[in-house]
Amino acid sequence: MDKGTLYLIPSTLGDSNPLHVLPIQVKHIIDRLDTFIVENSKSARKFIKSIAPEKQQSSLTLFELNKHTEPTDLPNFIQTCLKGQDLGLLSDAGCPGIADPGADIVSLAHKHNIQVVPLVGPSSILLAMMASGFNGQSFAFNGYLPIDKNERKTEIKRLERISFEQNQTQSFIETPYRNNKLLEDLCAVLGDHTEICVACDITLPKEFIKTKTVKDWKKNSVNLHKRPTLFIIHKS
Repeated sequence: MDKGTLYLIPSTLGDSNPLHVLPIQVKHIIDRLDTFIVENSKSARKFIKSIAPEKQQSSLTLFELNKHTEPTDLPNFIQTCLKGQDLGLLSDAGCPGIADPGADIVSLAHKHNIQVVPLVGPSSILLAMMASGFNGQSFAFNGYLPIDKNERKTEIKRLERISFEQNQTQSFIETPYRNNKLLEDLCAVLGDHTEICVACDITLPKEFIKTKTVKDWKKNSVNLHKRPTLFIIHKS
């Protein structure tokens, strides 16, 4: 029996019209799938309804993959493909497998020789990099910085040093309600001529993307509270 295909389905980065930022192929794939692996069932159903309103919600089978999921549950999630049916892996925001727990499912699919098909969609990491003006030939995404004050300071200095020594752009994120504090910490720790790009609410109506030196950021404030934000630094 032929195995089904695992489709990696991107979603919007916030409350926006899906077809403004997603190609029509995403809608076509969602239209014909009934089984999805998702981070949160409620938000997944809302997204599916927004992009395929004619689809019957009662026909959906959703498996949740998040921090509460046991690793031993994962093999059960791909049974759909092993039985010959196609399966969708749907991110809560952006692209599956990028700063997203979906990577574990993709890895498992490869081990079972299941075809993996990534669909085009918005990645806040790549969009922020595109708009930063920094080196796009060599860059790293570092996830979350340490919460401890001293550890965070050490990590910020380490990333600045790597950026300078290797000409490598460094990006990271923060829990949205701590965004303002992180920008303050960056301005306090980094050298005045190190550049920071702040990319906030990407693809949304209130999108804000600015690249400035630390010296200039100290003169200009921006409210990032509870707004999805990418921080990128580069020292030349």
